[in-house]
Amino acid sequence: MLKFIFKRFGRLFLVLFGASVVSYALVVHSGDPLQDLRESTDADAEYQMELRAQQLNLELPWTDQYYLPWYERYWDWLTGVLGCLDPTDRVIGPCDWGTTVNGGDVTAQIANAAEVSLRLVLIATLLAIVLGVLTGIVSAMRQYSVFDYSMSFVMFLFWSLPLFWAAVIAKEYLAIRYNNWMADPHFTAPTIFVVALLLAVVVPTVLGGSPRRRIATGAVMFIYTCTVMPFLDHIHFMEQPRLGTGFIAVAAVALAVGFTALIAGMQNRKVLYCGLAVAALGILSYLLTWDLMRGAQGYLIPMGLFALTIVICVAIGRIFGGYAKGQATAVTLLTGMLTSGIILLDHYMYTWPGLLSVKPRPIRTVGASTPNLRADDFWVISLDHLSQLWLPTLVMMLTSLATYTRYTRSSMLEVVQQDYIRTARAKGVTERTVVLKHAFRNAMIPLATLVAFDFAGLVGGAIIVERVFGWNSMGTMFITGLTNVDPAPVMAVIIFTGGIAVIFNFIADILYAVLDPRIRV
Repeated sequence: MLKFIFKRFGRLFLVLFGASVVSYALVVHSGDPLQDLRESTDADAEYQMELRAQQLNLELPWTDQYYLPWYERYWDWLTGVLGCLDPTDRVIGPCDWGTTVNGGDVTAQIANAAEVSLRLVLIATLLAIVLGVLTGIVSAMRQYSVFDYSMSFVMFLFWSLPLFWAAVIAKEYLAIRYNNWMADPHFTAPTIFVVALLLAVVVPTVLGGSPRRRIATGAVMFIYTCTVMPFLDHIHFMEQPRLGTGFIAVAAVALAVGFTALIAGMQNRKVLYCGLAVAALGILSYLLTWDLMRGAQGYLIPMGLFALTIVICVAIGRIFGGYAKGQATAVTLLTGMLTSGIILLDHYMYTWPGLLSVKPRPIRTVGASTPNLRADDFWVISLDHLSQLWLPTLVMMLTSLATYTRYTRSSMLEVVQQDYIRTARAKGVTERTVVLKHAFRNAMIPLATLVAFDFAGLVGGAIIVERVFGWNSMGTMFITGLTNVDPAPVMAVIIFTGGIAVIFNFIADILYAVLDPRIRV
């Protein structure tokens, strides 16, 4: 296995090196970086050209003093980038990503831009994987059902959406019109009726069952929605939302029971008790850590508590899970992480009125954060970042969601037709065990490779989405660098995004080897 890992790792470095050489050559020959100064009427235009030529090692029409071939310029740039791998700054040299044509430090620019872009791309990728895989499995298990046809139509619709068009539509309806509605957030009777009718159709389609059961489910959802929405309007939920201890307790117990039924079966009491113990600890921690969380001045306390949650969940599953400690650990981890997510959501909902007080229109259509936000509360600032993040994330997630759903459905349908699956069913193995234990792992093998390519595609799509939403991140750096024929920022974006794509490809290769031992050669 180690030989396989080192072989893959070496190949990926060669790929990244080759991509950097080709990209640098294309950028430096794509235009004239002195074009704006050649057309300038300033008296010191010639002096500015000399400074820029000296900075970029260019050839001037009247002298060759600063001339260097493009491959020597590439080597100088590569030496500075490789210095980032030298913590002592003595063997290779200091870390230097170069400077822009205007003298800006690319190292500082790429650090700030990468934080914003990676936050967007990674969240969109993770959400698309989780939701796409779940939807694809359910769609495959209910082949040719109303749910399957509906999901196929919706996913093909998402797949065909141009990113720039979807981003503009999202800005109009989910930002501008939502902000207008938040000036007086009340549900009108037509709105309640339309939402209730929509849920009365969607929920029975997802749950499935006989026609009689679907009609009953739809009627219950219609009545429930027509009752709950006026109540939420009465308590001003959209202005002062809260989940509360009761909802969190019910949700935590439901998660423990649901994951136990899905992973181990309700007959396995040890796994169920482990899940319920984690749910009880989650409710208790919500009450005990409230003041600690509200006093947080950064992500250190929330992340520390989340890490502690994972450790406790693993310990409970391994110690008290008995012969099914693997299943118990999976149940406790999923229950603990999702319960932590619900608790975090409640903290953000508690902060929502504070954000509205300093930002009456909560979702801006430009920028990754609100400039000059008059708030010194960590939760308000963090919620502002989330309010700016969710629209671009949604737009980018939709296209990837369709990809993962369709690939998962096709792969699962192929696997469940294999002989060993029919043999397992013939021996009386439960459908839950057949799907999760025997079919799921083999169905995920093609998706391991898909993740790397999809992430690279999302990085390219992020450039468009960031421009539409006015984010000053890697997309802006890339386009500005290409426009100015400035190789340093363009290469910084290419190497950074290419490096992340290569890492994802490497992880996909490792996952592929873990899922399919036949390729460990």
